[in-house]
Amino acid sequence: MRTEAKGQTLEKIGAAFLAKQSKEGKSAATLSKTEYHLKLANRDFGRKPITEITAPIILKTLRKVEAKGNYETAHRLRARIGSVFRFAVASGVAEADPTYALRDALIRPTCVHRAAITVPKALGQLMGEIDGFEGQPQRTTALNSLWQMLQ
Repeated sequence: MRTEAKGQTLEKIGAAFLAKQSKEGKSAATLSKTEYHLKLANRDFGRKPITEITAPIILKTLRKVEAKGNYETAHRLRARIGSVFRFAVASGVAEADPTYALRDALIRPTCVHRAAITVPKALGQLMGEIDGFEGQPQRTTALNSLWQMLQ
């Protein structure tokens, strides 16, 4: 074991990674998501020495998230854990990122395509309907703001 890695847990390195992101000026939403993902990981293996955390250990946690049907969250969690491991590698406390081996182990989330107006005439019709809308003041204001953005 490397001298730098002695006593280094995922929890400690994750906190340092989060502090780094904060100093880089990441948004509050990004910091909040990072913190949420790290809590998920820390619950299962955060107190383990970073050098003892393996791909199967991480996969067990990811499978718990997947079992709830949260496929996108599982993928993002894997990526976040990988970021912490790469930070640990760069800091000299880990040798490699075990999440790389898990790239194809998770269920891929289904892509849901959303409807969009692609015909210019139909867009013009929508804009006209927004302009002529008379209803509750809050909705009228919101639709007028949308109409201004579309022009």
